[in-house]
Amino acid sequence: MEPIAIVGIDCRFPGAQDTRAYWDLLMRSGDGVGEVPRLRWDAKEFHSAAGAEGHTNTTEGGFVSDPDAFDNEFFTISPREAAAMDPQQRLLLQCAWRAVEDSGLPPQRLAGSATGVFVGIMGNEWAQLHLTDYDNVTAQIGSGNGYCMTANRISYHLDLKGPSLAIDTACSSSLVAVHLAANALLSEECDVAIAGGVNIALTPALSIFYTQAGLSSPDGRCKPFSSEADGIGRGEGVGVVVLRRLKDAVADGQRVYAVIRGTAVNQDGRSNGITAPNRWAQQDVLAAAYRRAGVEASDVAFTEGHGTGTALGDMMEIKALGHHHAARGGKPMALGSVKGNLGHTEGAAGIAGLIKVALSLHHKVVPASRFAAKENAKLKLRDHGLRLLKAPLKLGGDAVVAGLSSFGMGGTNAHAVLESAPVHAARPAPRPAPEDGGIGSAVFTLTAPSVAALRRNLLAQADTAATRRVPVGPLSWSSNHVKAGHRYRFAVSASDTAELVAKLRAAADDPDLLARLTGTPTGRPRTAFLFTGQGSQYAGMTAGLHRDSALYRGFLDEADDALLPHTGKSVRDLLLGGDEDVHLTRWTQPALFAVGYALGRTLEALGVRPDLLLGHSVGEFATACLSGALPLHSAARLIAARGELMQELPEGGGMLAVRAGREDLESRVAEEPLVGIAAVNGPLASVLSGDLTVLERIEDGLRRDGVRTRRLKVSHAFHSPLMGPMLERFSEIAGEVGGGVPELPVYSSVRGRALADGEAMDAAYWVAHVSSPVLFADAAGEVLADGATHLVEIGPSPVLTTLIRRFGGTPPGAGPAQIAPVRGADSGGQDLSDALAALYRGGVDPHWDAAYGTQERVPQQLAPYAFSDDHRYWAAHIPTRGGAAPRTARPVAVQEPEQQHTAEESRSEPTGVLTLTRGQDDDPVALAVQAAVGQVGGYSGEDLVPQLRLYEDLGFDSVMIMELKNRLEERLTGIGQLTVQDLLPRLSSVGDLVSFLCEQGAAVPGHAVSGHEERTA
Repeated sequence: MEPIAIVGIDCRFPGAQDTRAYWDLLMRSGDGVGEVPRLRWDAKEFHSAAGAEGHTNTTEGGFVSDPDAFDNEFFTISPREAAAMDPQQRLLLQCAWRAVEDSGLPPQRLAGSATGVFVGIMGNEWAQLHLTDYDNVTAQIGSGNGYCMTANRISYHLDLKGPSLAIDTACSSSLVAVHLAANALLSEECDVAIAGGVNIALTPALSIFYTQAGLSSPDGRCKPFSSEADGIGRGEGVGVVVLRRLKDAVADGQRVYAVIRGTAVNQDGRSNGITAPNRWAQQDVLAAAYRRAGVEASDVAFTEGHGTGTALGDMMEIKALGHHHAARGGKPMALGSVKGNLGHTEGAAGIAGLIKVALSLHHKVVPASRFAAKENAKLKLRDHGLRLLKAPLKLGGDAVVAGLSSFGMGGTNAHAVLESAPVHAARPAPRPAPEDGGIGSAVFTLTAPSVAALRRNLLAQADTAATRRVPVGPLSWSSNHVKAGHRYRFAVSASDTAELVAKLRAAADDPDLLARLTGTPTGRPRTAFLFTGQGSQYAGMTAGLHRDSALYRGFLDEADDALLPHTGKSVRDLLLGGDEDVHLTRWTQPALFAVGYALGRTLEALGVRPDLLLGHSVGEFATACLSGALPLHSAARLIAARGELMQELPEGGGMLAVRAGREDLESRVAEEPLVGIAAVNGPLASVLSGDLTVLERIEDGLRRDGVRTRRLKVSHAFHSPLMGPMLERFSEIAGEVGGGVPELPVYSSVRGRALADGEAMDAAYWVAHVSSPVLFADAAGEVLADGATHLVEIGPSPVLTTLIRRFGGTPPGAGPAQIAPVRGADSGGQDLSDALAALYRGGVDPHWDAAYGTQERVPQQLAPYAFSDDHRYWAAHIPTRGGAAPRTARPVAVQEPEQQHTAEESRSEPTGVLTLTRGQDDDPVALAVQAAVGQVGGYSGEDLVPQLRLYEDLGFDSVMIMELKNRLEERLTGIGQLTVQDLLPRLSSVGDLVSFLCEQGAAVPGHAVSGHEERTA
């Protein structure tokens, strides 16, 4: 069969909270078995050493910690629904999310896709506890139970459209789920498959059954193939893998843990008992799997056995394996079983074994098996070509083949053949990009649905990064691609991993710093590029960025190549050499153009697409290029000619900055043919330009009137009547070059407004550009009025954003974000990275590949998402000798004392909504609505601020809306018989619902609503 790649893994097993801890447990031959937690049942009450009827012979087992913890706010599930859900559903939801992240995909990217979900499960004890409590069965109890919902929950919350099914074949359930997932990929039913298994023991029922059937180990431990083997010990766990066709995974540059070469499933049929293993069926399923994988039995280096530690089960399995491997001679196949570490995880047993095999192939070592030191001589392992691993087995060679068995108690057997990932896929080559990129410093990003979640995950990422020797580039590139999609966007630049770890921890510890490094965009940003004009230049400008950023170097070279035929000397070399000639007009103008063009194109390559463009004076030439009005070669010729012709003009002109508006100056220059208004940079920021003698006379008058002035250090009187002598020659060149209509909105500093549709930046425009005043303030005012959210200054230093800050009219901190990719002479890649981080926080979705060099675009394993454990949900009833659950039993939210403070903090930011200020609204209708919403969703009334959205924030669905309608009719008069159709258009938020009901004439009988009484109703 076509090979299937395992590209993502997540799991929780006894003694192991995640995949890394699981591998550590296996490598140190750890024991995850311990006493039955009191959260499940009182083991001593059910214990009888003799295994009396209705009792268990053990008080031990393998149990996961904190199965009651669930981050319902992350999945927008109401507390009431969360409390009703089988904990197996909750564990699978979180595990599936983390497995998809581990595959290198943000889970949101799968939304709407035909991704399949296949879940193995054999226990349904939550339903046994709650569906028999008839007086308390609710809609949530119904949807919170049932095998199908374990898979369907994942499909629903990740919005997956492919096949979604739960499989119960008893102990082989999760490996059969993997078999079905692989076949769905092969038949192209889906391109991505999520396969897993789960088992949580809530009652002693199966323990009693194992005891009565003579299958239970007194110490609660499985001892596979050991002379000490004395039965099954129960275990719990959850595991999920993400599968893809190998060719697709390799094409997308995903890391591959291992490859599934072939799987097979069969049945015992009518054998010597429905629960007894059948040797012949087992050897047949092995043969079928080998055949589908295209391997011989002798190719298999090791097998993860079913290995429960029962006398009959171990014997049958060894004989079935021996049928295929007895002829191996002096090279026996290694054999083990993870059940020795965990107990028998039942519905999760197959996935536990699969993950162990995949990790063994990935790490090139097979862990030793617990209890292998006392091998069961009766099994005659050597005669069957087998050996137990008493020490870890190092795997050599490029292609190692392994087997995995999982046999169901009812006779459904499964086997899988796996192989180590191909060399080119095990450590994927750098993901290709159209051109080699890189901006100098890496940008690490992280998203979360709330500030508390963000802080928690920053610390998780910092802790993991601190323990690994991975460069900051690949770590950050992986974070950009995987940790995306939530409302709160964190971004920070770093030059190495140590700096990144320090910054992550600092942000998590400092709320003010975290706020500065986090954005919560509510819509698509409108980004304006502002191109700096003459006067901002300095020797060596952008040399640091050129040194650090391969991306910028490429675009500066492109501009330099276009300018060289017209300048006769390299502008790039002039810049990098720190030549003071940059202040000569013939060099200033082409140099500023080259910098503006290269920086603008760099940002475009990074995915920062401008919505509005504004250039100050010569900054408009780069604007014309980026807007599509001028091709690069034409703009280069025009700007080089402009600088050269201006340089040739006689000296003697000057420029005067005046703290006054245009209207105040027009009368002073009206009768002066040699002086004009050169620029209007703000309400009280203008520039006069022209003959020096006339300027001195005007300056004296201004000073007498108390107006502040400042002489500018320039070689010529730009934008003045003194530019006249160059216009004829420049007009000829402009006529040859031409110019077209911009493809993007351009706010012209010549016109002082946005260019109209069809208005070209043609020869006439560029000729007028020479001597016309720069109407920057007018054009910038329109940019602000047209909704720019980010002002990005494209130039060697932030000049224009400083001018805009002086416009006034907005309070400090309000208005568009002002971003400078280059901040001055010392700027390098760090400033560009900081600018990209700020834009990401504001809602821009960059082309991250362009920000990294080839060797940095390699997937790295990041810390999985750290879910909150503040909220606890468990059954109110702990099983007792009384048998069935009492009629008062129902799921409850458990708040442990040591978690109360954290939970209070968490409630201040429910489900990713920014902390809201609660008004002192004691309106009885509002209180009644809050009480009804709280009762339906399981929220406390004080949490239900008006801004909360019922669907997005509180997790309401159609069933809950129907119940809400009934609750409102019980509490309010004057609204008649509400229909769901009446409510649906007005359910965007709690406040909207209150307003609608008030409009309908709603009232509370007697106006005597008690918030406390309603909340506890």
